[in-house]
Amino acid sequence: MTVSAPGFTSPDMELLTPRLKLRSARADDLEAMHAVLSDPRATRWWSTPPHETLEQTARWLDGMIASGTDQPDFVVELDGRVVGKAGFFELPEVGYILHPDVWGQGLATEAVAAAVDHVFSTRRVDVLTADVDPENAASIRLLERLGFVRTGAARQTWNVGGVWKDSLYYGLTRAQRAAVLKAHAPA
Repeated sequence: MTVSAPGFTSPDMELLTPRLKLRSARADDLEAMHAVLSDPRATRWWSTPPHETLEQTARWLDGMIASGTDQPDFVVELDGRVVGKAGFFELPEVGYILHPDVWGQGLATEAVAAAVDHVFSTRRVDVLTADVDPENAASIRLLERLGFVRTGAARQTWNVGGVWKDSLYYGLTRAQRAAVLKAHAPA
């Protein structure tokens, strides 16, 4: 992974992984992010129902843009095409969503790993968190692959479109992430 804009001195941030570019959100990401956020498959475990209008996504995107580099939250590009977002809308909680057309390729793991490693290398944050629906097995696997460990659970924590959702809570310390990276480092 390379960081083309060190620290948080620039309004534009970019992280590069072997297959992805994670970058600051822009207004011209609207239609691509709407394609993600309006897809019921993508939002099945998201904190809101699918976006019904472009204006709803515009408000969401405006919030992401307004946060700038204060919150390391990134649009995810694959081959120059926006396919989702990964990062921290509000530290220390990680969040991510990708269009279903790119699921099953390890892209979410790659994107979230880049965002997590970036935060640990640039911020004085010692523990990151995640809130995941107990039925979201793919997301649970992703978090555990990165070193997150389950820290708790709660019932009826999110009301999404009139349906109550439960939560599993996960945490990741710097030491846990370092151990995962060491275990997967080439010999």
